[in-house]
Amino acid sequence: MKRIFYIALFAALLFSSCSKDGGSAPDPEPVVTELQIVDKNASASSKALLANLWISQKESAMFGHHDYPAYGVGWRDIEGESDVKSLCGDYPAVLSVDLAGIEKGSSLNGTGIAFDKLRQYIKNSYKAGGVTMLCWHQSNPLTGGNSWDNSKIIDKILIEGGEYNLKYKMWLDNVAAFLLSLKDDNGNLIPVLFRPLHEHTQSWSWWGSSACSDSEFVAFWQLIVKYLRDNKGVHNVLYVISPQMDSDYGAATNERLLFRWPGDEFVDIIGMDCYHGTNTNAFKSNLAYLSALSMRKKKPVGVTETGIPSGRQADYWTRQISAPLQGVLCSMVVMWRNESETHAYGPYRGDNSASDFLSMYNSKSLKFMKDLKQLYNMPEGIVVK
Repeated sequence: MKRIFYIALFAALLFSSCSKDGGSAPDPEPVVTELQIVDKNASASSKALLANLWISQKESAMFGHHDYPAYGVGWRDIEGESDVKSLCGDYPAVLSVDLAGIEKGSSLNGTGIAFDKLRQYIKNSYKAGGVTMLCWHQSNPLTGGNSWDNSKIIDKILIEGGEYNLKYKMWLDNVAAFLLSLKDDNGNLIPVLFRPLHEHTQSWSWWGSSACSDSEFVAFWQLIVKYLRDNKGVHNVLYVISPQMDSDYGAATNERLLFRWPGDEFVDIIGMDCYHGTNTNAFKSNLAYLSALSMRKKKPVGVTETGIPSGRQADYWTRQISAPLQGVLCSMVVMWRNESETHAYGPYRGDNSASDFLSMYNSKSLKFMKDLKQLYNMPEGIVVK
């Protein structure tokens, strides 16, 4: 018995010694993060984009700009032009564009960009490694008015087989055709982010807070996702919800961020549109709550629209955009469009804050196109299901 005891003791000591010097101890299992995606049949590059947004938001936010290749302050339709590039020599990492008009079969969107050209902008952004995000200022199906015509209609759209249900599905057919036409040089589908019902916390739109009930909005959101995903076979989309968050809502912030939440299984990314002006404290507060919500829901988050149309302070970019984004989870911060000197949410030559924008760019506190890694290849340590 003693001999057996000493043999066992020797073996235990030998194993302990090997473990200490790393000779034969097993390697620890790698930590794997599991993310859920709305479309289980999503393309590999779409799943990779979701995973990389989750990772990159821990590093720094990507800078984005709406319609940046199409027009800016004092110019329109100039190949390769961009107000941002004219300042820093680099393009925004995120291209934001609008599908307004596609529902009616128009050849031009709401800001006069041909859909054929829009498709090319998206392809160019993808080829350079960037991200494209789509919003949709869709017309009111009841009246034919614009998005700001908030006549009640969603209750009628939800009647399966009804007049407006069939009409709206025809509109979604047009959206699906455009999404499925987004292909790279090899014929592979280009992943995009899609905000079909943005700023639903506001009362201005026909899908907003004053024109439908909570249950109607949720059912409507789910109808859009299911029809595109299940009926039309669109598998290159990540679905983004984006309440408008302009003020400091205090204890009610989470409630507003989750206003009319369609369900975890119907949202890939949580965004927020923040037109907070110079109320930096409100921006910081909303970012802190959004960051915490990202960890709780295990979904990437971002600022999907923001900016001041004119009259920015000289230190706007470093103090009111870059500084609040430090120390929080945020995948992107996207400025609205530049149309004129009095309607320019992004920087441009001659802007009072142009030199400060350059300081922000040179600080590398935000990512631009040249800073992007391989967003469409699946990173290690992430599983998307």
